[in-house]
Amino acid sequence: MDYISTRGQDGPLGFEQALLSGLARDGGLYLPVEWPRFSKAEIAAMKGLSYAELAGRIMAPFCDGEISEAELTAMAADAYAGFDDPAIAPLVKLNDDIHILELFHGPTIAFKDYAMQFLARAFDRALAKQQKHAVILGATSGDTGSAALEAFQGRDAVDVFILFPDGRVSPVQQRQMTSVTADGAFAVSVKGDFDDCQALVKTLFNDHQFRDQVGLSAVNSINWARLMPQIVYYFSSALALGAPDQKVAFSVPTGNFGNVFAGYAAVQMGLPVERLIVASNQNDILPRFFEAGTMARETVVPSLSPSMDIQVSSNFERLLFELLGRDGAKTAAVMQDFAASGHFTLDADVMERAYALFSAYRLDDAGTVAEIATTAKNDGMVLDPHSAVGLSAARRAHADGTVPKDVPIISLACAHPAKFESAVETATGQKPVLPPHMADLMTRPEKMQTIDANADAVKSLVLARKRSG
Repeated sequence: MDYISTRGQDGPLGFEQALLSGLARDGGLYLPVEWPRFSKAEIAAMKGLSYAELAGRIMAPFCDGEISEAELTAMAADAYAGFDDPAIAPLVKLNDDIHILELFHGPTIAFKDYAMQFLARAFDRALAKQQKHAVILGATSGDTGSAALEAFQGRDAVDVFILFPDGRVSPVQQRQMTSVTADGAFAVSVKGDFDDCQALVKTLFNDHQFRDQVGLSAVNSINWARLMPQIVYYFSSALALGAPDQKVAFSVPTGNFGNVFAGYAAVQMGLPVERLIVASNQNDILPRFFEAGTMARETVVPSLSPSMDIQVSSNFERLLFELLGRDGAKTAAVMQDFAASGHFTLDADVMERAYALFSAYRLDDAGTVAEIATTAKNDGMVLDPHSAVGLSAARRAHADGTVPKDVPIISLACAHPAKFESAVETATGQKPVLPPHMADLMTRPEKMQTIDANADAVKSLVLARKRSG
């Protein structure tokens, strides 16, 4: 399988090249040259596979010619060996209409573990094969950073620098990053918001001299290989509810559009999905786009669901490329206009393609607290704020007829409630408890750098602290 850039000036190149490159050299994002597709019979034959076997089956076409299905299955089995539920991504019935997909059973109790644990093993394999050293530079609104530092810490062939917005992640999220003290692991607090952190990463990836000098790579969802393992739990949960004979819908809390784009990829691969529901907090750039066809950047407003406090959704460029008929030149022009003006509008015929699959809802902080409280009281389930935003959207999609009542909705629970104890305690009156392996988290020693939102400051830090390749 070959990969091309959404902006048309990079590729085709193989899977391992795309993995280690992260961001395309023309500033775009990599996608496969075509979507592999499973027939209805092939999807039906996936029933009964273990989660690791399913991961191997789903990811094999994306690595065709480079990594076999058997090796991918073995890598997935190793990646998920430490997860605390034998189902890896268990599906829990909330009521007759909605099921909750629990994606917080990995080491950092958030959905990023599903991709990051696999990604660390993919990097190990590729770097050992090429006898290279990599510097991973990433930005996080909370969960990506802890998952990346946990997965990549102590690996001789990788140094990892994670930028997070100062004061805009939860205390648990911050301590998960800053308590990683292994060599080559750096949690970096940036005086700015997540969009500033993300912009710094893109700036340095577009500095090709620096990029090549340090062997820069990415584990943010700008890296295609980050999305690939996330496709698996869309298949696993849909199969559990009767796919391919039964259609399902998914409600996905999202800020950077990576998780829901993995759902889009599952649809392109043949999974029968009625609708993908984009669930956002008060930073509602995505719902505004799906309502009016205009993407317009506004100021980020801090919320109880900080991982969605984003106004520039990096992964949206991948959907834009698809909506524009995979025209790299058009995609590049739209993204350049957006960078310059902070907005763009798509034609009605292009938006029709989006409306055919996507719907979007928003929920403010008051609504989030109310959803957590109601679900705890009426359904006996305690959710984190992001998962509550997703569940509220799922309930409304059934109530307003966006999703027919005979189509079950799978609502993604993306983090353990203890990661956001203050919001959960406000809603329920009870403080959620961290799982046993994290019980001492808030007393662990910390290691952290603090810098201004300046590309030169990041560059200097990387050059000063990275180990020799």
